[in-house]
Amino acid sequence: MPSTTGPAAPGRRSCPPLVAAFLLALLPLAGCAQGPGEQEGGLDGSSAPSLWSSSRLVHARAIVHHPGTSRTARPTLSNARVGALFAHDTSGDHFCTASVVASPGRSLLITAAHCVHSGGRGGYNSDIVFTPAYRNGRTPDGIWQPSSIVVDPRWADAGDPDFDVAFIVLKPLKGKHIGEVLGANKLGTDKGFTNRVRVTGYPEGGDEPITCGNRTSQQSAHQMRIVCTGYSGGTSGSPWLVGFDPVTQSGSVIGVIGGYQHGGNTDDVSYSPYFDAAVRKLYEQAVAREK
Repeated sequence: MPSTTGPAAPGRRSCPPLVAAFLLALLPLAGCAQGPGEQEGGLDGSSAPSLWSSSRLVHARAIVHHPGTSRTARPTLSNARVGALFAHDTSGDHFCTASVVASPGRSLLITAAHCVHSGGRGGYNSDIVFTPAYRNGRTPDGIWQPSSIVVDPRWADAGDPDFDVAFIVLKPLKGKHIGEVLGANKLGTDKGFTNRVRVTGYPEGGDEPITCGNRTSQQSAHQMRIVCTGYSGGTSGSPWLVGFDPVTQSGSVIGVIGGYQHGGNTDDVSYSPYFDAAVRKLYEQAVAREK
């Protein structure tokens, strides 16, 4: 982080060098300059000022976002490509998350397979709708219906968690495909197990999406893991985004919450199948169904 140096103003205390090196952004709030009523003190602690008083720590926590801590997602174009899945219509609760992924027909979503197919020779759950940018009951970018859903046979036949990924082909809405309206993130495969990603999704019963950034790790031969707080039921299918470009407001989806334990048995640790050639093949099968 850049820093500045220079003589301290008369009667004001400059920050210790190590503090200034990594807390430049906090200087106005952290109070490194001596204020009214503070006294200069020595190293014996008898009258030394407290650089990290409880009030200063509260300010620091308020403006520093720690990796692995979720917060409400801002209403940006990138976040608008993530939406909630509802059963039949929007009159009930949303139950999963999906997001727009780039394709030639500009009509594809990606989500977890267990959101749309019960697995183990079960059936498809196709009576669903997708609501991008859903917030507080509002659907600013429309309510979209599926025309086709694709899951891997190994999920459909046995519910194999390593293949807990699905693609949804959406019908056009008002003569347009969803990718024309919102753009899309690319599909990323074979990107390795360790990446810094952002995960955005809709907790069940919540009115707004949450988002969190952290580094992924390897859970098993075909599963990834991330620590992010607050990802409860409803966030299955949330995209794991890397390589975000602020100009295009897009990146690459390299995972979705799902897989091991259907995405995780606790709210603060989530999983995803590793996206490899099998996911790329499934994507190509979904592309073939676009009209």
